[in-house]
Amino acid sequence: MKPRRIFQGSAVVLYLVLLVFFRYRALHKPRPHTEEDFHVAPVGGRETLTVAFIPVTCHLTCPVTDYASKTSTTGTRFDAMRFGEFPSIVEALKTKKLLAGFVTVPLAMKMREQGAPIRICCLGHRDGSQLTIRKEDPAKDLRDMRGKTIAIPSPFSNENFLINKLMRDQGVGPDEIKFVVLPPPDMPAALMTKSIDGFIVAEPYPGKAEMDGYGRVLYYAKDVWPNYISCCLVVHTDLIKEHPEIVRDLVRGIVASGAWANQNRNEAAKLVAPYFGQNEKLMNYVLTQPADRVTFVNLKPSDVELQRIMDMGLSLGQFKKSTPIDQIVDRQFIPDLIVPATIDMSRMAEIIDPTGKSRTGN
Repeated sequence: MKPRRIFQGSAVVLYLVLLVFFRYRALHKPRPHTEEDFHVAPVGGRETLTVAFIPVTCHLTCPVTDYASKTSTTGTRFDAMRFGEFPSIVEALKTKKLLAGFVTVPLAMKMREQGAPIRICCLGHRDGSQLTIRKEDPAKDLRDMRGKTIAIPSPFSNENFLINKLMRDQGVGPDEIKFVVLPPPDMPAALMTKSIDGFIVAEPYPGKAEMDGYGRVLYYAKDVWPNYISCCLVVHTDLIKEHPEIVRDLVRGIVASGAWANQNRNEAAKLVAPYFGQNEKLMNYVLTQPADRVTFVNLKPSDVELQRIMDMGLSLGQFKKSTPIDQIVDRQFIPDLIVPATIDMSRMAEIIDPTGKSRTGN
């Protein structure tokens, strides 16, 4: 009987060891971001928050804020998480796997219409989107683009609203141009291979098509819609209620990073290139040629500006109802005095590697 008892005891021990082992693996194995919980968590005595962004200049202040927070020893630590498209960010925000991120203003409005508990807390930029067509295309305006295919980043984007405004202004019917939705990073290749005839999106993708020699800008957003807005920072209302100090740190970081980037464009290009996965030369081009191609100041949206976007979305049938602006925006965290962020460029090799990942844990 003794050998049997020993065997049974060994089996129990083995079972428990295996149970602990597989449980450990389940808890610690890498998971895709769509399955991860990116809530507020302390790191080295500081709170940390993951913030979603897409590698477009509309979101440039996000990685700058990431970097600034990691060269500081006070305040909240922010981790910029790069996505390739908006639907994944929206889903992560709705399920609280993310509590903050950058999306288009119309998309934020649509989320509120659908009951998502988020608020626009500030903008990320002004201007910076362009309608780009093939270099050899002789088109002079949208009337010459009839029968062609243009890519947009989302039906719920100001790029979509902008081009529809242009079509109405020029007497182009809604069915005379075909629209397709593509993730912004995929647009230049689609234009180069002639899968589409043009795209309208934020930089650096119009600039990439220009620099690579197969695209040219037909319209700059700033020339059609002065002080144009594409994207904004949205924050989950639970974070606003439970950790207002973190939201205040984040918004202050975004507007301060914008003020710094607006004054230090060459340095900003160098800093964000690895976060974007782009060549520094391209980032420098889109931030300086011309210098007002995209700006990062005046990041407090007015009711009039937001209502204009709401009205455009209603006229296009993208919104089912008019959501009150005070149920969409929360400006309380935007500081009255905006001081440019302090950015120590000498620590880039310490903070980020060439893939854009933080060496301190991002």
